[in-house]
Amino acid sequence: MRFGTVALLGRTNVGKSTFLNAVLGEQLAVVSPVPQTTRDSLLGVVHREGAQIAFVDTPGLHRPKSELGRRMNATALEVARAAEVLLVMTDVDPKLAGDPARSVERDQELLSLLPSGPVKLLVLNKVDRVRDKKKLLPLLVAYEGAHDFAALVPTSLLGVEDAERVLETIAGLLPEGDAGYDADTLTDRSTPFFVREYVREQVLELTRGEVPHAVAVSVDAIEERDRVLAIKATIHVEKEGQRRILVGKGGATIRAIGTGARARLEALTGRHLFLELFVRVTAKWKNVPRQLAELGYEAPEEPELARALADAPKRRGRR
Repeated sequence: MRFGTVALLGRTNVGKSTFLNAVLGEQLAVVSPVPQTTRDSLLGVVHREGAQIAFVDTPGLHRPKSELGRRMNATALEVARAAEVLLVMTDVDPKLAGDPARSVERDQELLSLLPSGPVKLLVLNKVDRVRDKKKLLPLLVAYEGAHDFAALVPTSLLGVEDAERVLETIAGLLPEGDAGYDADTLTDRSTPFFVREYVREQVLELTRGEVPHAVAVSVDAIEERDRVLAIKATIHVEKEGQRRILVGKGGATIRAIGTGARARLEALTGRHLFLELFVRVTAKWKNVPRQLAELGYEAPEEPELARALADAPKRRGRR
């Protein structure tokens, strides 16, 4: 039996959460084209013959513009330091496919921050975006020279076959040991976590511009009512204009957010829910430590991690 924790690391929007959902066979993680969709770590346990793999999805590493952003980076790096295997995911940019050096340059900051202990695997995602597959080999060679990876796997997560190939590779990298979770464990996150995530997911789906990045969700109450789980939650925004957008004309938008989130929660929990949403202006919540903690975004245990990428050099211009 093999068992271990695998941290999913990478820039924003490279496909980490899509990969987690694919290997779980469950739409557990929030997925959106909006950058920095993932804000917190999320455990998803894969059970297969001879191996149990505890994946932990992490926020995409980025150059933060707020205290929230710094805490997101710190969360990712904390998870990385505790894992047995680091799955470093990147993607193919069709415009850079013919220039391996510039492709690798996008991930240099991330590679420089990887802890030395865990085994590292590189997954090059979205290879379907490159028509000329001959360009992929030089790209893989460039990543192989940029860091000490135990394996490199090109993938397109549009199909389950590639996800399975990644799982096979990971299983071979895990140490031998007893399973760490019961055979029916999917995640260790509780209902309030998914209430916050799935309400925010609907905001990502139904709004644009600055609104999704300005939103946080708190759970005010959960109680049983005649075999129905009744939930009250508050959506926090930074400005009055954002509140009006979320409420919508005649309350149409907030009703749509509630309907979509309730459907996702009922599918996950297998229970009937009543979800009541409120919208509140909480100015500058992304930069107030007390409010961040109350909203579930805790500071890292080691303060130096919070500064990761905060003072990184700016990207070079196009060559």
